[in-house]
This record gives sequence, C-alpha cells and structure tokens, in this order.
Amino acid sequence: MLSLREMKLNDSVRIAELEQEIFTDAWTQTGIEETFVQSHSVIVVAEEDSKIQGYCILYVVLDEAEIARIGVTERVRHGGVGSLILQFGEKICKEKGVERLLLDVREGNLPARKFYEKHGFLVDGIRKNFYDNPKEDGVLMSKSLG
Repeated sequence: MLSLREMKLNDSVRIAELEQEIFTDAWTQTGIEETFVQSHSVIVVAEEDSKIQGYCILYVVLDEAEIARIGVTERVRHGGVGSLILQFGEKICKEKGVERLLLDVREGNLPARKFYEKHGFLVDGIRKNFYDNPKEDGVLMSKSLG
C-alpha cells in the first residue's frame, strides 16, 4: 500500500538513487541532505512496501513555493503516484500559507509538461538555454493554490 509522508534524513540514500535513475543532471546524496536541513525546504516521499517510489522537493518562501524536483520510479510511472505526491506537496504548501506554486521544466520534456498542465499549471515564459546536459530551454509554469 502506498503512503505519503515528509522525508526523513535517512531517505536521502534512496532519493539519490532515484535521481540517478531519472535525471541526466542528478542531485547527489549530499545535495539532497543539504536541501533537507534548510528551513524553507519541504521534501515529500511516496513509499510502498518500505521502499520510496517517488519524491518531490519544494522550496517555500513567503507565499510562493517552487518545485525543484519531482520524480517517480519507472515501475510506478503513469500509475498516479506523481499526482498523489504533487497533491500532498500542495496540501503542505497550503498549510504553510503558499498561494502560488512555481516550476521550470525542460522544453522537450513533453510528458512532464502535460503532467503539469493536467494539474492546472500554466506557462508563464521561457528561460533560454536554462538546462545543461543537454542544453535546452526551460519552460516556466505556475499554478494558483488560492
């Protein structure tokens, strides 16, 4: 059974493994741990059978939050786990007084863009050559939580 919760420090090992599986610009375990201890960070995980299947890293500043990362294992992808993680993260953000959720996504990552659009995110603009490995524009998106 899938459960959602906030990250614990020892989850950093599994999240770093998932980063390597999912992203070409993967975060390190150290980077995840440094983010975890920051007071403005919120990291949520989806866990099944005591194994993390996905996570979302958010930065909360005043009434806005930015999704820095969201990812799920290939095994559960397209099964609604990403949606549950996003909704859980939004719930926590609302509890913290967040009114607007922001993110950027690779222009060529059409599945992710469709995912965000399905969840009410709108395109705000383009960041030219924002990503490396490979070089690519970033699409800025946001959603009102009010």
